[in-house]
Amino acid sequence: MLDLLPYDQRGLYGIPGAPVVSERFGPERWICRDICDRAPFPFADGAIDFVVCSHTLEDVRDPIWVCAEMNRIARAGYIETPSRLEEQSWGVQGPWVGWSHHRWLVDVTGHRLEFAFKHHLVCARPTDRFPAGFWAALIPEERVLSFEWSGGFDYCERTFDGAADLDAYLADFVQAELARRPLPPGPSPALPRRLWRRARRAVGHSGR
Repeated sequence: MLDLLPYDQRGLYGIPGAPVVSERFGPERWICRDICDRAPFPFADGAIDFVVCSHTLEDVRDPIWVCAEMNRIARAGYIETPSRLEEQSWGVQGPWVGWSHHRWLVDVTGHRLEFAFKHHLVCARPTDRFPAGFWAALIPEERVLSFEWSGGFDYCERTFDGAADLDAYLADFVQAELARRPLPPGPSPALPRRLWRRARRAVGHSGR
């Protein structure tokens, strides 16, 4: 395990109510370090059979470096981040878009992971985000981006030629999803009436 926090603080930022799983490591196999410090990870090339990087790359300042090192040390692996469906949704964590501490929006294009800076415009412009209540109707598999690889994978930071390019990246994704995604016919425990009404109004249905 490589982690910024020491072993005795593991799980500090876990999700309340998440299932408890047995640990397959102990303090002697815990490496405390900044994984973005640009120093090679303490493993030889191809030394790891399978690496797991779950809900980390969206947080760190240099996911490109981390991807490069995972490619170097591992022969296969699994990566998971929040999906853009969740990360561009209003109200997931509070009165803002997505998770407050996340730095990146993540896409998969073919066999390539693409990281786009999570611009503050997603909080300022309704066109760039999913409305309140949208995320509550997502099933668990839709809230995450899952990426399994073997033999290496490609990765890059997505850059934008100008404001129009960025605007299209943020808004087109939201509008396309709202246009194609049917909402539940009525409120449910996962989507209370107040949030269901807001979501229906956002996609052009009656709020009643």
